[in-house]
Amino acid sequence: MTDTTGTPGTPRPTAPRTPAAPRTPTAPQTPAAPQTPAAPQTPAAAHEPAATLLRTAAELGAFAPLKGVRAVVMTMGALHEGHATLVRAARAAAGPDGQVVVTVFVNPLQFGEAADLDRYPRTLDADLAVAGAAGADVVFAPSVDEVYPGGEPQVRISAGPMGERLEGASRPGHFDGMLTVVAKLLHLTRPDVAFFGQKDAQQLALIRRMVRDLNFPVEIAGVETVREPDGLALSSRNRFLDAEERHTALALSRALFAARDRLAAQQALHARAQATSATTGRAAALTALGEARAAADTQAVALARPVDGPSAVRAAALLILDDAAAAQPPLALDYLALVDPADFTEIPDDRTTGEAILAVAARVGRTRLIDNIPLTFGATT
Repeated sequence: MTDTTGTPGTPRPTAPRTPAAPRTPTAPQTPAAPQTPAAPQTPAAAHEPAATLLRTAAELGAFAPLKGVRAVVMTMGALHEGHATLVRAARAAAGPDGQVVVTVFVNPLQFGEAADLDRYPRTLDADLAVAGAAGADVVFAPSVDEVYPGGEPQVRISAGPMGERLEGASRPGHFDGMLTVVAKLLHLTRPDVAFFGQKDAQQLALIRRMVRDLNFPVEIAGVETVREPDGLALSSRNRFLDAEERHTALALSRALFAARDRLAAQQALHARAQATSATTGRAAALTALGEARAAADTQAVALARPVDGPSAVRAAALLILDDAAAAQPPLALDYLALVDPADFTEIPDDRTTGEAILAVAARVGRTRLIDNIPLTFGATT
């Protein structure tokens, strides 16, 4: 989301203000079990006021930081703890002398149907409180006319082939609209660093590619997905789930965790096989590990390679998703994909090393949900 007022490097006018105290973001982790996020933020107290609300590019241009870094978090509002985690990371990057700007703009270019656009929650008063409590100095909430003067833009940024895969295939034009508004908001806010959540992994990858390909002078930082105690990835869409639908929706994170655990177990077994000499000692060691059948064929174990890694990962996830498809209410799977994070092409079945993202999208009732988890093939610890 970008749009610039002036040329990068042009001094911006400043307005006196008291910079917010630095906050320390939650340290990224990859837990063995679903991550438990920090307690939900309560509305800002009297001693911790809501962030300053600005509506126009002119107002934002006059509200430049006294000095230091400007960090930006782009949102469509309906802020929750996942957004608050991004804001805290931005606050830590900006420091006490910098400035944190949270943008709140429901971008019409990203919605295929008017009904979905109308249904998207608008909670600006609550957003101001959440943003301020997490460390934001400014909430920039422009109108559609402010962002798109004269109507929808005739010239837009194309997401290219990567934008046609997965989410792009399910929602044609979505990523073109997303990149267009990100580009405009990057120009308008002129940050040194912009923070985005790993939950929208394909979006994050496309923004990084746009910034690199089009030479935007900004650092793009990703922040790990924040989850509810039961493992469900935090999303503004979760509020549309009733109790039964939410129970079914938990299959998304359970499938991802099962795939991750399957890969870890497979790679641990391979590491043990490699570390044990091809003698009777190998059989004894494997037997001690409780793997008597493997010990019966030491030659097979000696030659074992995790060539079935990608297929085993997909199978572990699909086992849970298939069960959820038979639940009441059922989960309707859109896609399960194991992809290269660089371009979101499918990982081949013979891949034994390298980074990957396992991504899933499905509908439960009327609500469409996405989730993903990063994986590393070839890791032995």
